[in-house]
Amino acid sequence: MRILFVGDVFGKPGREALLRWLPGFAADREIDFVIANGENAANGAGITSKIAERLLAGGVDVITTGNHVWRQKEVFSFLAADDRIVRPANYPAGAPGRGVTVRPAADGTEVAVINLAGDLYLNSGLSPFRIVDRLVEEAQGLADTIVVDMHAEATSEKVAMGHCLDGRVTAVLGTHTHVQTSDARVLPGGTAYITDVGMTGPRDSVIGVRTDVILRRFTTELPQQFEVADGPVRLDAVVVDAEGGRATDIEVLDLILT
Repeated sequence: MRILFVGDVFGKPGREALLRWLPGFAADREIDFVIANGENAANGAGITSKIAERLLAGGVDVITTGNHVWRQKEVFSFLAADDRIVRPANYPAGAPGRGVTVRPAADGTEVAVINLAGDLYLNSGLSPFRIVDRLVEEAQGLADTIVVDMHAEATSEKVAMGHCLDGRVTAVLGTHTHVQTSDARVLPGGTAYITDVGMTGPRDSVIGVRTDVILRRFTTELPQQFEVADGPVRLDAVVVDAEGGRATDIEVLDLILT
């Protein structure tokens, strides 16, 4: 089993670059299952049903999200109806959508995807550690291969989740900060881990936003209207090889797409 996980897709530049690149890469590398975090795909804030459908039609098997998932109200019904997109499982039970899904890989093997939000600084309302055991047990009853998107601000929270789930899931992959970390590894129990996969979006930016806009915000301390940057796209991702639900390797991708 070879899984591709793509870091936070940011705005039109990120999603268009991903859709151009993905088919060829997936074929060349014999990718069995593709996951992409799409919570910033709609102009850098949230995702719409139209964008989600384009990503899914373009080769993404499951879309994960995060703290911006509610920014586009139009997507609420899509979150509720389509099991190819997930939102953090530790959001209130009455919220649209689901936090766990199971989808078939290219060879028919079932893959479970769990989406969690960190509580530190993101104020998710419920620590992911309070529910993760139940979620993993549920997923284990449905699939051997289990991937967790830990969408969190605090590196300590993500590192702790990696150790918490080591040996119980295939991968714990951090998202949210848009900056790829250098700590990708397979933990002792056979769980692939990275603190943050990074971002798929404009390279010459401040985590996707035009640099001049962010500099004005910091230098004037006044609110600014965020605008997605343009130019070459940085694509951050990881490829996880797994066997029998346990990771055997994790490869980091840091590509520049023009």
